[in-house]
Amino acid sequence: MGLTRSDISFDLPVELIAQHPVPERSGSRLLLVEREARRLSDCMFRSLPDLLSPGDLLVFNDTRVTRARLRGRRRDTGGLAEILLLERISGDTWSVMLKPARRCRPGAVLDFQGGLEGTVVEVTGPGRARVSFRAAGDLENVMDAAGEVPLPPYIRREAAPEDSERYQTVYAGRPGAVAAPTAGLHFDSGILSRLRERGIEATMLTLHVGPGTFEPLRHDELDRNSLEPERYEIGEACAKAVSTALSEDRRVIAVGTTSARVLETAGRGIAPSEGRTSLFIRPPCSFGVVAGLVTNFHLPGSSLLCLVSALMGLDFMHEAYSHAIGAGYRFYSYGDAMLIL
Repeated sequence: MGLTRSDISFDLPVELIAQHPVPERSGSRLLLVEREARRLSDCMFRSLPDLLSPGDLLVFNDTRVTRARLRGRRRDTGGLAEILLLERISGDTWSVMLKPARRCRPGAVLDFQGGLEGTVVEVTGPGRARVSFRAAGDLENVMDAAGEVPLPPYIRREAAPEDSERYQTVYAGRPGAVAAPTAGLHFDSGILSRLRERGIEATMLTLHVGPGTFEPLRHDELDRNSLEPERYEIGEACAKAVSTALSEDRRVIAVGTTSARVLETAGRGIAPSEGRTSLFIRPPCSFGVVAGLVTNFHLPGSSLLCLVSALMGLDFMHEAYSHAIGAGYRFYSYGDAMLIL
């Protein structure tokens, strides 16, 4: 029998789900997970440079979260409507998630702040549509002003001004994500400087995080599930840095599950490339590139926890998560972190 969702599930007290970031990015806690020694150590994230070795290569995801959530009303009924921008199809047309999709048929017009107007062009699937936008003035600026940061559903509050900065990595550069690569939220300029001073290398790739990161696994048997494809790009500098580290037998440490999935999609023959990946990493799995991982604490029964379980081993994952719960670690996007070595 294969693994099921119950194998990657656990009971999480709701009060451990972080609703706000800590005052300083690097002020979060860090659970050091040493796989070979099967040892867990409670640390602070600011100690990360001292826990790594000179020559280690950190691989970051430089995607930038867009102001992708638009709240408005249907022009015909005045009813509420909400859009999550997923991907630009053409100049003014986007693939979106749409609520309530069943009442927004092709031709329906939606009105948003600042005079932004959206017309449903096509319903492409359950809760999905193509919408064309128009506005008086620069469309990009109007859409950005009308939009808001799309916080994850387990953050039970409205987006606040602080989220525009804190739900974004300090090195974010390439717009296109609807969710942050949250392992990177702990890094600040001070941590990045100390990493460089210690001889720890860094490189960037891009994976634009899509809504699938929050979607639960639909089938009980893990092997029956699949992930929604997400766009990625590996530049020449990243491919060279990873290839060199591998050839010199130095550790490649992914910052976040998004970076890990791109690296394992590319494999040891990594080269400059772009495309989409739907790679679903789950136990049992051997990693060809990733030797370590910086990551947050993930939802029970999620694809992200599957990846962590594949890297750590299922039993050790449960041991680590039980320790974290008992020690009061904060979970999910604005929560604390793990360093798995």
